[in-house]
Amino acid sequence: MPQIHVAICEDIPRLAEALRKKILLSPGFRVVHIAENGEELLDFARHHKNLDVVLMDIQMPVMDGIEATRKVKERYPQIKVIMSTVFDDDENLFKAILSGASGYLLKDESPEMIHRSIELVMQGGAPMSAGIAAKVLNLVRTQPGSFEEQEDFGLTPRELEILNHLSKGLRYEQIAGNLFISSGTVRKHIENIYRKLQVHNKVEALRIATRNRLI
Repeated sequence: MPQIHVAICEDIPRLAEALRKKILLSPGFRVVHIAENGEELLDFARHHKNLDVVLMDIQMPVMDGIEATRKVKERYPQIKVIMSTVFDDDENLFKAILSGASGYLLKDESPEMIHRSIELVMQGGAPMSAGIAAKVLNLVRTQPGSFEEQEDFGLTPRELEILNHLSKGLRYEQIAGNLFISSGTVRKHIENIYRKLQVHNKVEALRIATRNRLI
């Protein structure tokens, strides 16, 4: 059976090294890279097509794990992401799920649990630390609307397309070029989007769009 290629995204060297040692206790895994932030991880993924799984920290400089996970899943959907963090609060958990993470482990898990989780995620599973799984169930019970399709706010297909471009950090001119329309038309669409979502800026618009799974 071929080795599973794993990358670690962690900005604290001693924690990254501890995780690397745990992973390498099994011959079925190979740690191919350790990145100090999400941007470095994305650069590695762009040039190395054999990456299978990323163990992703949440709080990092330059680009945090939530944003990095979202971009990894956009650009390289075949790569599985497991959040590996000391944070088990509801907000980070919810953001990790929405960003596309396939699993969520606390950093103090045993090597055996980490190995099983990597194997499980490669099989399409969603491994979680025991305490995290309980929190997910609680989130589903207390915030069911957050995991369901919610209203579309009457956005047109073109407006949804522009929202998706905005979520990638593109400027008006870049969106216009991609969609073969004028910058003025893009601006008008964005004004309509803000009006329908009842927001005043891009950050608020993207937050509501993400919560309602419009992007």
